[in-house]
Amino acid sequence: MIICIILYPDTYITEDSMSKQSLKKNNVTVIGNGDVKDTIIFAHGFGTDQNAWKDVVPSFEKQYRIVLYDNAGAGNADPTAFSVNKYDSLHTYADDLLDICHNLDIDNAIMVGHSVSGMISLLANNKEPGRFSKMVLVGASPRYLDDGDYKGGFTQEALNGVYLAMSNNYYAWVSGFAPAAMANPDNPEFTAGFEQTLSAIRPDIALSVAKVIFQSDYRHELPKCNTETLLVQTKEDIAVPLEVAEYLRDHIKNSKLRVIEAEGHFPHISAPLEVITSIKEFI
Repeated sequence: MIICIILYPDTYITEDSMSKQSLKKNNVTVIGNGDVKDTIIFAHGFGTDQNAWKDVVPSFEKQYRIVLYDNAGAGNADPTAFSVNKYDSLHTYADDLLDICHNLDIDNAIMVGHSVSGMISLLANNKEPGRFSKMVLVGASPRYLDDGDYKGGFTQEALNGVYLAMSNNYYAWVSGFAPAAMANPDNPEFTAGFEQTLSAIRPDIALSVAKVIFQSDYRHELPKCNTETLLVQTKEDIAVPLEVAEYLRDHIKNSKLRVIEAEGHFPHISAPLEVITSIKEFI
């Protein structure tokens, strides 16, 4: 049996309705095989929403229950639920992910997280070991800033320039950042789609989220993870150098790195078959 999108209408404030409101907050979608408990959760990165996985998800719908959602401040997540003070670290996003797992009775799921949701997934996994049986982190980074021998890809001066550009003219910044991050000039539709979802984020929210992401440092969390983990990395990524993926491999105990034939920060959009193959071989 294939199940379709679950909607959560407003109702009386009971324990059950509070659960439904929590799911509504993150615009949770459940699709796939309703006769199995085996679950894959797909989580998106900065500037996109759950639709970023549209070319990957169909390959898993017959075998798994699929859960997708929008991070606070993105997509069709409840805009009133986001506040700068509350979402001042990735731990809050990890708590949202765990709330979704609790409300949908998810255990031993396969967790697939892109970019910032890679670290969100790892933080959630460390808080509740066993919640995920395996993790796939696509283009993830524990720290974007260079730090001594650690090369995260950015200097503080470079990031300050990003923040200034976002503040001065957000939409001009989007028009420059989108093609650089997508890195697929022969497929302008990929860049146009990313530019559209990035432009849909309120500029002040985008700036706040960007600072939380780019100023984060979760390297100390990596050794705490014992869950079998696949690291998927493209050959060239403006946001996450290959050295970062290698650092993750070296500091997450039960992990392996797969560098795929793709370029840019969004291989699940630009090279979905490569990502699908990587996930299927891993799980």
